[in-house]
Amino acid sequence: MSEPFLITSSDPILETLHFKPYRSIVERRVVPFFPAPGEPQTLEIDTPWGTQLTARKGDFLVSEVETPDDYWPIDPVIFEESYVIVRPGYCVKKAITLLVPLTDITGDPDRKVTIMSLEGGETVRAGDFYLARGIRGEIWPYPKEKIGNVMLPAE
Repeated sequence: MSEPFLITSSDPILETLHFKPYRSIVERRVVPFFPAPGEPQTLEIDTPWGTQLTARKGDFLVSEVETPDDYWPIDPVIFEESYVIVRPGYCVKKAITLLVPLTDITGDPDRKVTIMSLEGGETVRAGDFYLARGIRGEIWPYPKEKIGNVMLPAE
């Protein structure tokens, strides 16, 4: 088995991809991560696809409404630029997300890809994920199965 294909936000391959703009159409739950002074100032989060992300003090923990325990961290600056709180504990994403199938990079749906997001490396199967790119050039894997339920093309 080959090593996973590694992608970082500064990878030149990103400039060759045909990202398409999408807009989120769902409301999400949001909780700020502000641990008390004596508590750990980071939180390790296990993703459903078996990787770990690190939330830092001040990050926002966002989840789909129907799966509140399946959350991911978002940097506070990126959250403020990308989301709007619509009522206490709920937000909607206002920013466009750029998406491209990971198979556009690998050519092989079974190839493993490690994406270096702001919260850590995430290794996923190319055929199950898209590569997402945000407002500051940050990247992360986006589950292919969620696109039709959560995102609409913005063109």
